[in-house]
Amino acid sequence: MREVELSREPVELYKILKFEGLVSSGGEAKSVIGAGQVRVNGAVELRKRKKIESGDVIEFAGEQFRVRLA
Repeated sequence: MREVELSREPVELYKILKFEGLVSSGGEAKSVIGAGQVRVNGAVELRKRKKIESGDVIEFAGEQFRVRLA
């Protein structure tokens, strides 16, 4: 499981996908979230602007990412 460090929280889900390089743009991030391809804490997340905080686990493209505050 990879760790994602945040300098502040909360951060919107689509921004994490974009800034971690998991997608090429914010638009693509919103598209994959809307298509049900992203899970947060084990549940499919369809809200593009879902607030992510330290301790949350994001699953996308067969990978898991634990979010923590830097």
